[in-house]
Amino acid sequence: MRYGDAMTVNGRCHCGAISYEAVVDPARVGLCHCTDCQTLTGSAYRATVPAPAETFTLRGVPPKIYVKTAEGGARRAHAFCPECGSPVYSRSATEQPKTYSLRVGCLEQRKELRPARQIWCRSALPWAMNLQGVTRAEKG
Repeated sequence: MRYGDAMTVNGRCHCGAISYEAVVDPARVGLCHCTDCQTLTGSAYRATVPAPAETFTLRGVPPKIYVKTAEGGARRAHAFCPECGSPVYSRSATEQPKTYSLRVGCLEQRKELRPARQIWCRSALPWAMNLQGVTRAEKG
């Protein structure tokens, strides 16, 4: 599979019980504003990058899987750490997924993975589309 400017990434859940490595195309990073992604992340949107299944290597404890049926009927398996609850990836609920949708926040290279597209913008929280003007602090 041809994959643009391929980049090897590595990630892990918050507690480190799950780690993984994959190859991604940084130009394919996306944000999803659907209400399911808002609820599943506990945030305003989900940031992901697809990785071909043949490049994905999972290590550590097996993730807990939650299967969600989307509005269009597609079934997605959402994987998260059974210890800390960090969402790690999603994939088709079929036995042989073609890609893994990696959560950008779990990747060590997240600073280099700038979103290139946004989907389900009709569900976007109005304030999430432009954060200019929101007070900023370097630390909490």
